[in-house]
Amino acid sequence: MTGETPAPHVPSTVVVPRWVQLVTLPLLLLGLWALARASGVVLLVFIVAAVIALILNPMVTVVQRTRLPRGLSVALVYIGFFVALTTVGYVLSGPIADQVAAFQRDVPDFVDDANASLADVQRWLDGQGIDLELQAQGQTALETLQDQVLQGSGEVVSFTGDLLREVIEVSIHLILVLVLSIYMLLYGPRIGRLVRSVMPPGDGTPDDDYPTRVQKAVSGYVRGQILFSTIMGASAGIALWIYGTIGIFEQGRTYALAFGVFFGVMELVPFVGPVLGAMPPLLVALFDDPLTAVWVGLLFLALQQLEGHVVAPQVFSFTLRINPLLVIFALLFGAEIYGLVGALIALPIAAVMRETVMYLRRHLVLEPWGGAQLALAGGETTPRAPPCAECGAAPQHGDAYCRQCGSALRSSLPAA
Repeated sequence: MTGETPAPHVPSTVVVPRWVQLVTLPLLLLGLWALARASGVVLLVFIVAAVIALILNPMVTVVQRTRLPRGLSVALVYIGFFVALTTVGYVLSGPIADQVAAFQRDVPDFVDDANASLADVQRWLDGQGIDLELQAQGQTALETLQDQVLQGSGEVVSFTGDLLREVIEVSIHLILVLVLSIYMLLYGPRIGRLVRSVMPPGDGTPDDDYPTRVQKAVSGYVRGQILFSTIMGASAGIALWIYGTIGIFEQGRTYALAFGVFFGVMELVPFVGPVLGAMPPLLVALFDDPLTAVWVGLLFLALQQLEGHVVAPQVFSFTLRINPLLVIFALLFGAEIYGLVGALIALPIAAVMRETVMYLRRHLVLEPWGGAQLALAGGETTPRAPPCAECGAAPQHGDAYCRQCGSALRSSLPAA
């Protein structure tokens, strides 16, 4: 009949029977837990590769729209990614290199100030009769430090050997991550079809397509990470510039850009990133004056607290649509399991888990437990329901929900 609006397509809903809930689901969870414990670092490598593939897949899709083969599109995206990193480094290298060169010119003055301060402390100790030699006669502060370092050369050599082995292992894992991510991108459409065949079917729109929703969730994580690093880097640079302007830390105004960019980049590393990002200005302040270093340390301590308790939860809560408490929990939980790498991938995994739960809540119905049982003729203890009011499908004996669309079924018995 013309002029009528077609009825919207209702996605089919899968009803999970009670016996599946009682037996299969607990066994599945135990199996996944045992598999995760047995796989160790192998599972981590695959997860990291999957996150990288999900991050780069939108760009591969865009390139592939130019009718290029998917393999060539993947190659171009990786080449473009490394070229973009090089270009950004080159663009930033100009002003940062100028500030680094200025810092190198100022290093002798920093060392002279440090030696003068050390000599003042040594004179005060001598005046108080304290037998503590901080500065050997005829030696500079740097030479004294060098002697102290050389005394522990054996430990340094041992540590270097362990570090070399760790670097080799990490390099092998990075190569595996790169190779796996390339394969995942190459077989991305097949993986998407496989996931769709396993998950309950959607309604045919992109908003109800599980792989598409997962892709959007990871893209939201990337946007959140870029926004977060930008906010923290800009905050550190502006705060150091203010320190230099009001005279607390004069070098802060001179090197505000370099310190801010470095701090923002280090924010990509969870937990230890803020500490690493604060080291350059702290060292410069320490050469200038110990009290200045205290003020700079307090500044970065305040930034770290602001980052961990305000900026990160709010930014990622907005971009990932996750409660701020869950953001903090995911970071701590990931760090507890896999350390820094676990904390780094915790948020994209949390975003994927959220989309999975939201999708399954729409397409899965758990058959309820208990309920009223009525005595019927013929020995039946469960009422027989009429055909589904939504789709007209005939229910089987004892069904409380339609096996076709998941709608609740009404009892055919008259009210008592």
